[in-house]
Amino acid sequence: MSRLGAPLSLISRLPTVMRTIAHLRPRQALAQLRHALFGLPSPKVAFGSSPILAIERPHTPFLAPPAHVKRLDEERIEMIGTAIEIDLPIDWESDAGGPLFAYHLHQHEALRLPEFSPRARAAILCDWIQNHPTGVGWNPHPISLRLLCWGKILLTPGFLELESEARDDLLRSMASQAQTLASGLEIRLQANHLLSNQIAVVFAGLLLDGSASPAWRNLASDLLAELDSQIRPDGGHEERSPMYHSLLLENLLDLLNLCRSDPARVPMGLEAGLCETLERMLSALEPLTHPDGEIALFADSAFGIAAKPKALADYAARLGLSRSAGALTSAANSTGTDASTGSRLLPQTGYLRLHNGSFDLIASVGGPSPRHQPGHAHCDALSFELSVAGHRLVTDTGLFEYRPGRRRDLARCTDSHATIGFDGTEQAEVWSAHRVGGRPSVELTAWNESGSAEATCCGWSRGAPLHRRFFSLEPSLATIVDVVEGSFGHARSILPIDPTWRVVLDSGHARATRESASGEASIVEIELAECFEWLLERRFYYPTFGSEVERFVLVGTATGPSLAPGPTTTRFRHVG
Repeated sequence: MSRLGAPLSLISRLPTVMRTIAHLRPRQALAQLRHALFGLPSPKVAFGSSPILAIERPHTPFLAPPAHVKRLDEERIEMIGTAIEIDLPIDWESDAGGPLFAYHLHQHEALRLPEFSPRARAAILCDWIQNHPTGVGWNPHPISLRLLCWGKILLTPGFLELESEARDDLLRSMASQAQTLASGLEIRLQANHLLSNQIAVVFAGLLLDGSASPAWRNLASDLLAELDSQIRPDGGHEERSPMYHSLLLENLLDLLNLCRSDPARVPMGLEAGLCETLERMLSALEPLTHPDGEIALFADSAFGIAAKPKALADYAARLGLSRSAGALTSAANSTGTDASTGSRLLPQTGYLRLHNGSFDLIASVGGPSPRHQPGHAHCDALSFELSVAGHRLVTDTGLFEYRPGRRRDLARCTDSHATIGFDGTEQAEVWSAHRVGGRPSVELTAWNESGSAEATCCGWSRGAPLHRRFFSLEPSLATIVDVVEGSFGHARSILPIDPTWRVVLDSGHARATRESASGEASIVEIELAECFEWLLERRFYYPTFGSEVERFVLVGTATGPSLAPGPTTTRFRHVG
């Protein structure tokens, strides 16, 4: 029996696998096969003399390292919620926090913390060069982000204290990393991985003056083509994750920073292409930003990984982009009444934002994307986040980790988002940690920037009902109307509440109360859809990687006959 278990499991999963790989691009599928047979290529070694720095200082200072990176004490640092010893020699093979932690360890973001002395920072860099000639740190993604990080360290005055020989070793290592990356782009993964690869190679070509630098700069045309492919006309990134959108935005701003530092080294068209793309991306980030100044948590998104929207807008303004920090600054300071946070639609990316009076609503009206790599997608179609008087009330579940398991499954499932699920079937056929087989059909069917919209979702499984949802805002009232077309056995409606609110449920009505630091209370009355039987549960919320916080969740259950044939309405009324 045990010998047959694995083959039988594989056979039962085969339809799911086929639905997953059916969407791969031909070149991507070939690269996946090559990787399965041969793995990653070995690190390249840059021979000959070390390159020199072609740029001595940035046009404007870089942003600070991400908030999740902390110096705990003399011996420890923390990244994505996991601590590690930094006594030399460092255990560069540590997998204490899983693969994602290993990637962050080798990206070296912590070394940009001001708590490190120039000598200590240099010692850790040299330790990596000497003691990690192969391994996870030589995977394309950590190489990409480490090249950017090392470049920022080198260009920040007073950040490094290196002897000339150690400096040569550092620059030679960067050349080896750039060459390894240039010859091993992540064609098999595509999406943000491939874009980060290309950004880093061009960045290295601008920063370093060596024999291979012109070839690295020449990748600029491929980078611009990839930007045209991945950044939608409305400015959103194809993976629909506000977090990854923000991460890529900063990487592109870093590249523009080098372009502004030495225009003579910039390939023709690169600077103009970056500026045009960045303007659109900054514009798209505005409707994905709540009045509290933080991103919406749709798809794979968490706080503290990417820079905040206002910091990105400030950085862009310092680089001379015409779309300054003004709009995002207004959004961050808004109490829900500032017209600058008004309604917006990202039609190609699949998000909308409605604003009216006390309410700001951000809704997901798109499906898993892109079709060839939806690894960061969740079952969140027609779900929404709602801020009231500047404070989040309804929130997404967030993101704890990328390792397969209960928390990863929970973050992605339909039942963790402010939407409706049917018969226990997921909207999309999510499996493993980053795989999607069957996909739902999601469509925006109506939109009015004065404060209303309509969208539909039909799940991936055969015979799934059509869920039609109407969003409408008035100055003190947010209304969600759901209509279900088709047959089903039972449905579950989910309203996850931000943990800063206390919720009381009483006979189809709920009252949410939030007390401020000054003792003043905000109160929202929630009139729950009558055809559902509602319970108040305690569930987990993952606002940051590695963080598990309990919060209230309103859960409504209904049978097929009780939902048909008419609409069901949920109202949020701000009463104080």
